Parts: sequence; structure tokens; C-alpha cells
Amino acid sequence: MRAMVLEEFGGPLRLRKIDRPVPGPGQVLVHVHASGVNPLDTKIRAGQAAHARVRPPAVLGLDLAGQVVETGPGVEGFTAGDEVYGLTGGVDDLQGSLAEYAAVDALLLARKPAALSMREAAALPLAVITAWEGLVDRASVRAGQKVLVHGGTGGVGSVAVQIAAARGAEVFATGSAAKASVVRDLGVVPIDYATTPVERYVAEHTGGEGFDIVYDTVGGPVLDASFEAVRTYTGHVVSALGWGTHALAPLSFRGATYSGVFTLLPMLTGRGREHHGEILREAAALVDQGRLRSLMDDTRYSLATVMDAHRAVESGTAGGKVVVDVTA
Repeated sequence: MRAMVLEEFGGPLRLRKIDRPVPGPGQVLVHVHASGVNPLDTKIRAGQAAHARVRPPAVLGLDLAGQVVETGPGVEGFTAGDEVYGLTGGVDDLQGSLAEYAAVDALLLARKPAALSMREAAALPLAVITAWEGLVDRASVRAGQKVLVHGGTGGVGSVAVQIAAARGAEVFATGSAAKASVVRDLGVVPIDYATTPVERYVAEHTGGEGFDIVYDTVGGPVLDASFEAVRTYTGHVVSALGWGTHALAPLSFRGATYSGVFTLLPMLTGRGREHHGEILREAAALVDQGRLRSLMDDTRYSLATVMDAHRAVESGTAGGKVVVDVTA
């Protein structure tokens, strides 16, 4: 089969012919139609993501959407012909989705939302799982709460605001003034982070009480700002990028709590993979109800132009989630 192979960190992905995998126990063989490109994919290629445990030569690609062509021993719930999506590889020794076929753990998959094309479905898995683990699993988001999402037009942020809204919360999102209309289109109140200090938007939108949940998808100083924006006593800060050094005093003085999200953990350890499939099934239901969608970049990429897709993500010029059409 054809695959894009990373032969050395910092080098380009190269089109190669490699052996088509055979599904083992608990695995399904997926004919990959589309592969989502995340900032993490570009960091892995550059050798800047040691936590992903990739060892070249390797096939990258975290997200996929495709069709089941064969099931291995012990697989239940999937049969040949099923259209599926998932966060399935591209880390450790798990083959990624930039290949025509991938043998993947069936626990990491769910049936593709009926309302979405393969391209649209491939844009969702990493973002959906990261957003869900933070908002639902860690913070138990619910109706009546005020939720602030930092980076509300990003891959994870744009999904997080929709999940919070679908669960009945009143949602606010920081972003640039230029993207305020995108935030409004998602049914969320925009906050211009460049011109609005934390104390001002906390006063304006919460009466100075703070937000019940603050989800940081940006990291760095934005996480520090999150500690200042959360509600006293009952507030909860969640971050998908809490990897720096931070002063916890603002959080501690509020008596609030913090949770980190590391989405790759089930893939790296083998533990808890079934929950990824559960999340994707919940997300598919929201999509088919018209309550969740992905913000897509319109540019079409193929295996031959994968490096262009990576450059678009690295430069920040993409108009939404970048997806590669693996199967023409």
C-alpha cells in the first residue's frame, strides 16, 4: 500500500510502498479515506513531541475516517463495510492514518456520523476527545453553568464550546476580534483577548464571581489568566496544554480546582481505550442532531501534498481543520 513515511525527525514525509497490515486480535483493518492534520502531527514530524514516543521510520496521522474491510479475532460491533472514525495511531508504535490502510484497535473507533462526509468526520476525533475529557469527564459541565473557553475558534476550542452549549451551559470564548463572527456563529459570546483584561470580562459576564469552568486550550500565560477567571470555591480550570511552570496562588486563593487532559494516554498505555470509542459515539449523536460540527479548511490535500498540509497548519494560515484525502 501507499503511505507517507517519516524517515527522520525534521525531514519531510515521503511517499513509500509498505506492506498492507493484517488485523490482529481486537483490531479492524480500515481502508483510510481521510486523515486529519493536527498541530501535534507537525510537532511529531519536527521531533518536538517526545511524549508521543514516535520512532522513525513511522507513518504519522492521528485522526482517520474510513471503511472497515476486515475484522480480526475477537472483534465485536464492527463488520466489513462499516464507515468509522477515530483517533487511532501516529504515536508510539501505532501506525498512523497517512496510509491507504491501517489496522487499528476496535475500541478506539466509532461509526462515522451519518451527517458527515469522510473529510468532515476525520476532522473531529482528537478535538472531540480532548474537549470531552476536559469538560465532561473532569469538570462535569451541566446546565446553568457559565463556561469560558480560551481559544474558541481553534480545533479543540471550537468543539469544546459546542459540547458545553449542547449540555446546557452558557458559553463564552476568547479569540481575536477578526474571528468574533465565527464564535457567534457557534452560538457563543466572543471575548477579544487582545483588548479585554481578565478582570473586565469576569466583571462584565459573571458579575465579578468568575466562571464555573474555564477550559484553556492555549497554554502558557493563558493558563495563568484562567486561574484568575475561575469562580471562588466551586470553580474548575481545565487545560489541554498545562505543561509549563505556573504559580498556583491565584487558584489556591479562590479555593478552586484544576485538571489536566492528556488525550494520548489510552493510546500510549493501552488502558481506557474503550472510553475513546464511547466519546466518539456520543459525539456522533450530537453531530446527527445538528448540535456539533467541525470548522473545516476548504483546501483539498492528497498524500502527494501532505507537506503542504503540514505547512498550512504550522503557519496558522488554515481557515479551519486541515484534512488530507488519502483515498482519491
